[in-house]
Amino acid sequence: MWRKIAGLQKNKTIKYGIPMVLLVVGGSFGLREFTQIRYDEQKIKKKLDPALEARVNVQNQSVILNEEYEKLKGLNIDDWKNIRGPRPWEDSRVYQEQQRTQ
Repeated sequence: MWRKIAGLQKNKTIKYGIPMVLLVVGGSFGLREFTQIRYDEQKIKKKLDPALEARVNVQNQSVILNEEYEKLKGLNIDDWKNIRGPRPWEDSRVYQEQQRTQ
């Protein structure tokens, strides 16, 4: 009987193969659980509050577009001035003051 056990310990399939298979199969199940937690958390974060969800609803989309059109209809889009922003090397506060004075 001891000889059989000693023979099994020398067998490379049992010594290296079975632990490798267990590691691969066990790792697969472990990774599945961790990724499921990740996707569940993303699902929770993506839920919209009801007010925003009503605005995003496709059936009400045309109503929202009409409301925005009515808001923009009253604006004067012909009278505007092109103002450039500050360059990266310019101080933005000083530049804004110069733009206000002009």
